[in-house]
Amino acid sequence: MKNLIVFASGSGTNAENLINYFKDSPDFKIAAVFCNKPDAFVLQRAARLGVPSVVFNKADLVGGKVAAMLKEYDAWALILAGFLMMVPADIVQAYPGRIINIHPALLPKYGGKGMHGMHVHEAVVAAGEPETGITIHLVDEQYDHGKTLFQARCEVMPCDTALDVAAKIHLLEQEHFPEVVDGYLSNLLKN
Repeated sequence: MKNLIVFASGSGTNAENLINYFKDSPDFKIAAVFCNKPDAFVLQRAARLGVPSVVFNKADLVGGKVAAMLKEYDAWALILAGFLMMVPADIVQAYPGRIINIHPALLPKYGGKGMHGMHVHEAVVAAGEPETGITIHLVDEQYDHGKTLFQARCEVMPCDTALDVAAKIHLLEQEHFPEVVDGYLSNLLKN
């Protein structure tokens, strides 16, 4: 059984979806939720689902404390589910090819520092994009830059607001994220 750690900063719908998806997995277990915001709703979701949580700050992340806690949890892979901080190089290097992120746009468009959540959807609508989607990708030492594992697309109608786009993206995330993570990590286990 390989331990997966979910990193999240917000409400935690993707984290909850992952926890529920992997709860009966013979290969993977969501061992903990790591969160950088002590008031994030994801912590309540994790508690309700019986998954331990670790709350940390930026100093813990860049100073090595988070890396040490990942070792305590015997983490095999990390899944970023709405996590808004840059993963430091030491953690990226400790889990090569085993840190997966989901981004609410079709990278390389609308990626980079500050491009998350509603900021992305507002930019997509403001630009008049005919489509948007999700990108599930590996994490490297740059924001939203690692190898793309999967993309799913949806149409953006001229009348769509950023909230309309957010709802479409949420459906794509819920449908695809756990399966893509499972498929990718299962493949790593075999090789």
